[in-house]
Amino acid sequence: MIRALWLYPASIILTLYLAGRIVLGAILRRPGVPCMCREYPRRWARTLIRWAGARVQVEGLEKVDWDRPMVVVANHQSWFDVFALTANLPANFRFVAKEELSRIPVFGRAWTECGHVSVNRSDRSQAIASLERAAGRIRDESLAVIFFPEGTRSRDGRLRAFKKGAFVLAIQTGVPVIPVGISGSRAVMPKGSFRIRPGLIHIRVGDPIPTRELRHAQRHDLLDRARQAVAGLMEDPDALADHSSIRGEQV
Repeated sequence: MIRALWLYPASIILTLYLAGRIVLGAILRRPGVPCMCREYPRRWARTLIRWAGARVQVEGLEKVDWDRPMVVVANHQSWFDVFALTANLPANFRFVAKEELSRIPVFGRAWTECGHVSVNRSDRSQAIASLERAAGRIRDESLAVIFFPEGTRSRDGRLRAFKKGAFVLAIQTGVPVIPVGISGSRAVMPKGSFRIRPGLIHIRVGDPIPTRELRHAQRHDLLDRARQAVAGLMEDPDALADHSSIRGEQV
């Protein structure tokens, strides 16, 4: 608890400083904004992980050509999943997340300026439009588009139902799906808790799942295959318990 007392205000100051520089650069139309959008999030994430007393161990990066476009799907147990991926994935990445993040003062403007994708989950047509815009950019910019297809953090660590948006996007663009399993982040900061504890976060990257020959009608098969792959990369042997046959139909 003592760690949280100084970590939260320090994190807010760091976030406002880095996000504010991106926003100011965008307002002034400075040419260095794209470089800020690549470097600052990594600096931000690495600093927050270090301040929390956490460490990140990564396996399987060599399985993926990170210079090519792709859709990355990972399980979601903690806000530290975001920090761990941001700090360690060697890709030109963009996150897909709920629209509420884009409304956070300063941070939300920086999030939008850097091209991350906001999805209005309460409006299906707007959500689909957001993913279609992402599809238009994914190949042109060789993006790694990162999804947490559970849609929210898991309270018990078990893998929740996956929503289909990531898999529709992957089939639409013909890019591979990269399954990622994250373990240990829930022990650092579980959902619903403000307490932050030191710990080891383990990221495991799986083999790419090709989509080039798949059709839209096969999106559920792709979802099931990716979900099984993510579960196999997690350290919890019961990750799929109680949710093994559930699919989320929302984007």
